[in-house]
Amino acid sequence: MTTSHLAAEIATQAADWRAVLTRVPEARAALPAPGARVAVTGCGTSYYMAQAYAALREGAGQGHTDAFAASEYPLERDYDHVVAISRSGTTTEVVELLEALRARGRVTTAIVATAGTPIPGLAKHQLMMDEVDEQSVVQTRFATTTLALLRATLGEDLTAAIADAEGILAEDEQTALAGLLDAEQLTFVGRGWTIGLAHEAALKLRESAQFWTESYPAMEYRHGPISIATTGRVTWAFGEVPDGLADDVRATGARFEHRDIDPLADLVRLHRLCVAKAQQAGVDPDRPRHLSRSIILT
Repeated sequence: MTTSHLAAEIATQAADWRAVLTRVPEARAALPAPGARVAVTGCGTSYYMAQAYAALREGAGQGHTDAFAASEYPLERDYDHVVAISRSGTTTEVVELLEALRARGRVTTAIVATAGTPIPGLAKHQLMMDEVDEQSVVQTRFATTTLALLRATLGEDLTAAIADAEGILAEDEQTALAGLLDAEQLTFVGRGWTIGLAHEAALKLRESAQFWTESYPAMEYRHGPISIATTGRVTWAFGEVPDGLADDVRATGARFEHRDIDPLADLVRLHRLCVAKAQQAGVDPDRPRHLSRSIILT
């Protein structure tokens, strides 16, 4: 069986995170200064990474930080610095937003994987991530390596996260994905910065395997969404688990999935499930139905 681009790109992630740590000084120079009032934006996967970074930055005491889908950005708000994430560098909503921000004299940074595209030229600062560009339509290593770098700029030590990811990539598939391969439905939950990871996990399985997923803030899960939990289904938590949630899920007959590892490394485990589920479904994980590498609106 031919290895998909997705599988090959998933496999480089731990090494990518380690390598990108050499770029922390460069990244700090391009990113908002501590204390700045910041907005972070993107579309799809990039938006979910923006959510994670915004929560981490504000939680690290570096200043008020919001995240918005590029199409929903509130132009009337006066942020000190706007960070836009786009793997392709061509996403229509991000292009239009940066054009509008430039016309208003706003300070912006673009984080992009593909050189020679419009978005870097529209921003005051650029952080090019071409070393983790991808051939698959489905994003994995660009998103996680970008978030790893952003975490490192906030002063986080990623040694444990990298080791956890290496362990996940080396683990036997049957062990890594035990109880997940035959699930008929998955719901992902998170708290704080891992809410973005939960949304991203759900998106990845929908894109790559055309599989039914949902995602919620963990404390909101019991306010209605738990009603779909039952035998044969899974609720997967990233990071901190609220007291009593695991027992509540198990009481429905569903499986509660959680590992006490770095949540970004656990997202890599989800990536491995994407490949396996796509194989089960007989679909091409590199070319999701109705999607293209960049969404360009006409």
